[in-house]
Amino acid sequence: MERQGGKPRRRILRWVLGGVFLIVLAGMGAFLALYYSVNIPDANSAATAQANIYQLSNGQVIARTGQINRQKVELDQVPLPVQHAFVAAENKTFYTDSGVDLKGMARGVYNTLSGKGTQGGSTITQQYVKNYYLEQNQTVSRKAKELIISLKVDQDVSKSQILDGYLNTCYFGRGAYGIQAAAQAYYGIDAGKLTVEQGAYLAALVQAPSEYDMAVADPTEKQLALARWHYVLNNMVGMKWLTPQALAKATFQQPIKPKPAPGLTGQNSYLVTLAQDELNASGELPTAQLAAGGYTVTLSIDPAKQKDLLAAVKTQVTDRLNTKLRPKDANAQVGAASVDPSTGYIVALYGGVGPPQHYEPNETRADYQVASTFKPVELASALENKATDQAGQPITANTVYSGKSGRPVVGTSVPFAPPNEDGANYGDITVQKAMDDSVNSVFAQLAVDVGLDKVANTAVSLGMPADTPDLREGPAIALGTMGASPLTMAGIYATFDNHGVKVTPTIVKSVVRAGQKVALKNPIGSQVISRDTADSVTSVLTGVVNSGTGTAARQPSQVAGKTGTSDNNKSAWFTGYTPDLVTSVGMFGQDAKTNAQVPLTGTGSPDPQFRVNGGGYPAQIWGQYTHAALESRPPRKFDLETDQGDAVAPPPSPSVSVSAPASSAPPSTPPSSPPPSLPPSSPPVSPPVSGSPPPGQPTGPPSPSTSLSPGTTQPQYRQAQRATRSGSATP
Repeated sequence: MERQGGKPRRRILRWVLGGVFLIVLAGMGAFLALYYSVNIPDANSAATAQANIYQLSNGQVIARTGQINRQKVELDQVPLPVQHAFVAAENKTFYTDSGVDLKGMARGVYNTLSGKGTQGGSTITQQYVKNYYLEQNQTVSRKAKELIISLKVDQDVSKSQILDGYLNTCYFGRGAYGIQAAAQAYYGIDAGKLTVEQGAYLAALVQAPSEYDMAVADPTEKQLALARWHYVLNNMVGMKWLTPQALAKATFQQPIKPKPAPGLTGQNSYLVTLAQDELNASGELPTAQLAAGGYTVTLSIDPAKQKDLLAAVKTQVTDRLNTKLRPKDANAQVGAASVDPSTGYIVALYGGVGPPQHYEPNETRADYQVASTFKPVELASALENKATDQAGQPITANTVYSGKSGRPVVGTSVPFAPPNEDGANYGDITVQKAMDDSVNSVFAQLAVDVGLDKVANTAVSLGMPADTPDLREGPAIALGTMGASPLTMAGIYATFDNHGVKVTPTIVKSVVRAGQKVALKNPIGSQVISRDTADSVTSVLTGVVNSGTGTAARQPSQVAGKTGTSDNNKSAWFTGYTPDLVTSVGMFGQDAKTNAQVPLTGTGSPDPQFRVNGGGYPAQIWGQYTHAALESRPPRKFDLETDQGDAVAPPPSPSVSVSAPASSAPPSTPPSSPPPSLPPSSPPVSPPVSGSPPPGQPTGPPSPSTSLSPGTTQPQYRQAQRATRSGSATP
């Protein structure tokens, strides 16, 4: 009976063993089928997505754009002890294993099926595969794919590449993906500067980013985080990657407090937007390509100068506004751009208070008339084209025109007889004097004498966009009726400062992605007007600051510049430069509710009829900013190659005919410091200027038919003329 009973049992055992064998065989077959059917896929979009980093010239990060805060770094940029910390924390056998942990995988599958959670032991290779190739959902099928792909990746990809990918895809909390973003988020440094203690903490974070963040963790979570940190360091000792002596000296490095991610608000919004627009417009980095992320964009903005510019706007304008007392003060907008003429790089910008209060950047808006700041362009065109006046004489700084207000312009089919400011009459005056006091009637005639198309062409060659509205709309262009931005005007004047070599204001200094630099265009271009023309314009513009409408801009260094005030007082300007710095400041009237252009009249003043002109607020902003920005530099004079203009000392002469004067005025010595700012309670007013006529009282050289007395030298004549002056006309 026992033998008979044993046969069924043996039969059952064979069936069981056969069944198990078949199951194993089927499993092996299924595994092989799965192995050969599953290929290594392309990386998922989230794994390769990176933020674009925008930083100032000193490396200060001002913004990260993109949905994922990641900045990829190469493995060799991560210190070796930090690499070892991650291996010690997550996968001590990483360098020798096959890329998978079968026990850990089985535990993970069991936990998933039994509802005990989704945790499970995974190698660094498996975590890399999960992060880089697969979605993050926890399912059995996903675990199976993870196993197969991990095996294949381990065969096809080096351990260094796997570790590189792992470190760049891990999530560390605080919105940081990858070790570079984590190093910045927790310690405010680049990954390459991490210590072994800091690296061990970041390695500990991977297991539980939210719970182990020491800045927000509760007491229990802090203990767990410290225990995990010690675990990492002890494993490093066990792997002989850290000596016991170093472990004994190791101290926990407390992470910094969480900071909100730098975003596009305030001035930073304007800076980043300009950089993006610049890269797209130049074709160097189109928007679609930039959106792929991973770029570190270094801006040319100098943090110190940026601070100085914001302080000047605040002191000279913002602090003087009182919207409760004067509702129209809310309509005042300021825009400014400052450029290094030797490099073309923008060193400071002011675009307004910034989003969300004010979205349109005032430094690049081109919808307000540039007014008399266009007059230097007209003079440049006259000199460059060797234009002549109605008498056939070459136009120079010393050419004499009638400064009578409302005098009809000769030589145009379009009737044009512009008044001067406040209807002031100046009689016969030189171009130099007309520039000093911004005499409309002179430049209206000069522009027609040159040729309006030639004037427009010169403006375009200097940097004004060819499609600028109203640039070719008849003789009115002589008064700057076209719109242009402070940035554009800064570029035009920077070209004067750079002796006629084209300067294109540029904010992007460098762009790097994965260690590779993007080729960028040089902001300094070719010679667009002759040096003689550019230097002559500079020489003439020094007179505006020395004894004209721009005296509020005086500096220890020599200054050239021009004021401007548009029709109906809707905009006021001062654009000027020293040998080291070019800055254009515009002030615009914009209705705070409707955004319509409105007059600035009465802004910041108890007098509702107070006129805001270029020699007031804009020149005072310019003066305070430039003084602060150049305070550490020794004063400089312009290096000029010209024989005309206020900056050129006239040669002595025993007798000079006024019909062909040699120069307008000797240079005045700049003061040692800019004029003091007015208190917030009073409106800005240009300082009294000796050397300009009061409205309605023409002075200047006599008519061309008059000669100087025998023996009177040109300097003596100018000195006599200056002695008779007692006021100035507003631009």
